[in-house]
Amino acid sequence: MADPGRTPRRAGRVLVLNSADRVLLLHGFDPVQPDEPYWLVPGGGANPGESLAEAAARELREETGISASPGELGEPVWHEVTEFSFAGIAYRMEQDFFLLKIAAAEVSTDGMEPDEREYNIGHRWWSVAELAAASEPFYPVALLDLLARIS
Repeated sequence: MADPGRTPRRAGRVLVLNSADRVLLLHGFDPVQPDEPYWLVPGGGANPGESLAEAAARELREETGISASPGELGEPVWHEVTEFSFAGIAYRMEQDFFLLKIAAAEVSTDGMEPDEREYNIGHRWWSVAELAAASEPFYPVALLDLLARIS
């Protein structure tokens, strides 16, 4: 049953792993809480009529400059339902996570929407050990368990 106080949203996200088994995360913040930055797997909301694999591929290209077709992403490796707030709006988001293994990539945020660019403060390739020792939060919260399962 939908929560009447939360905006429903569907999203596709991509776990991008390079040949050194490092995962790509974007560094951002909520404009309502600019002093509380966090790390996040690339991806985002699906447009009407768009599959979650299509949304994941589009968002990956826009946010990182890395191109992959929905077919290359394959089937989701994980699904979660999460509730959060961003810019003062409460969301209930169902999201699928896809896996993309690549040799290496130059990351470019040139394709981001202007508002995305405003709240994005960087990116980084993380090892599992670095994530385990991270002082800032990262999402999804279960990322370490998910990486252990798919590695």
